[in-house]
Amino acid sequence: MKRALVFPGQGSQAVGMGQALAGAFTEARDVFQEVDEALGQNLTKVMFEGPADDLKLTENAQPALMAVSMAVIRVLDKQDQFRLPEAAKFVAGHSLGEYSALCAAGSFNLADTARLLKKRGQAMQQAVPVGIGTMAALIGVDLPVAQEIAAEASQGEVCAAANDNAPGQVVISGHVAAVDRAIAIAAERGFKRSVKLPVSAPFHCSLMKPAADVMQKALAAVAIKPPVVPVVANVTAEAVSSAEDIRDLLVQQITGAVRWRESVLYMKAQGVEQLVECGAGSVLAGLTKRIDKEMTAVSLQTPEDIENFLKAR
Repeated sequence: MKRALVFPGQGSQAVGMGQALAGAFTEARDVFQEVDEALGQNLTKVMFEGPADDLKLTENAQPALMAVSMAVIRVLDKQDQFRLPEAAKFVAGHSLGEYSALCAAGSFNLADTARLLKKRGQAMQQAVPVGIGTMAALIGVDLPVAQEIAAEASQGEVCAAANDNAPGQVVISGHVAAVDRAIAIAAERGFKRSVKLPVSAPFHCSLMKPAADVMQKALAAVAIKPPVVPVVANVTAEAVSSAEDIRDLLVQQITGAVRWRESVLYMKAQGVEQLVECGAGSVLAGLTKRIDKEMTAVSLQTPEDIENFLKAR
């Protein structure tokens, strides 16, 4: 069976994540300790004990989610020599998960990935003052219609499709008033259910340009190796293997849309039959079923998940 490894984005965090892995596997504990040392903070304590408000801060949630994902990867390798490129044809991640994917594929080392995501989280939070921007999921709306609605709602402000997650689930991002107008327009068109997201900034739209500038400088200072398997990039929904292309696309990703639906369909077209979600939550596994009914997906976040997956291989 041809597989791809996929890595979750912000929103999948929960207090207690990674704790069972750390209790069961030395490799997981080592990952968490290395991330703590790289950041100079006890992020592991926040992950295991909370409070939830501290964990969901963008600058904490991003490196924390990556740490759990990399703990899963290290455990798979130790338990079953589950190594790339033999184990998977591609890697991909949703938003910050693209950094996890690149770390898993050897493009970044763990410490650099943690520091980049800490900086990314801080830059994204600081790019727009709290209360100026927001995001909302338009339920039942496909991408072309969401783009039409966003364009109509903008009226001189920013409103754009930010995440094309699955058929009937597109997230828009921009100024608060523009997003509110988009929700009203969607309702007028018969799409009665739209959900404002509990986020502190309008990610993946042009308002994030200051954060993109910060990350351009940060990424220029970090060594990037070619990945051992191709990475399916958020902004192109196609595979990339060049270190320079990866650097450029990660900068574009800050203001660009996450083309997750297209990314999954791209992997399917290349022969991938199963997506293996490594890390906290099961959001991506759930989206897979909505994107393509023929593809299977499994979520690995606990020792039991990993044990069952390795037995079934």
